[in-house]
Amino acid sequence: MRKLLPLVLLAALAATLLIAAPALSKRKSVEVDDNYFVRKGSPPTVTVKRGDTVKWEWEGRNPHNVTVTRGPVKFHSRTQRSGDYSKKMTRSGTYKIVCTIHLPNMRMTLRVR
Repeated sequence: MRKLLPLVLLAALAATLLIAAPALSKRKSVEVDDNYFVRKGSPPTVTVKRGDTVKWEWEGRNPHNVTVTRGPVKFHSRTQRSGDYSKKMTRSGTYKIVCTIHLPNMRMTLRVR
């Protein structure tokens, strides 16, 4: 029985960690404004952890989209004037993201670690 107790405790700890893991993921918001992501000026780099959800939020009046041109996984939002678009980042790597309507000026880099 004494040898079995540590194994039971270890199994309970592992189960608790597996259940709690989704709660540990975070959400990162990225502003989508009139012809830029995050801020005006040079293209920004946003860094998140694998498992985090990135939420692009439309703030300006112009229509935009979120399109991965290079990265481990390609994804694309619809073109919209308001609202948001979310993506859970499950693959680590560097993503080059643009708005296809406002190339070459509207771009950003997303790093997933």
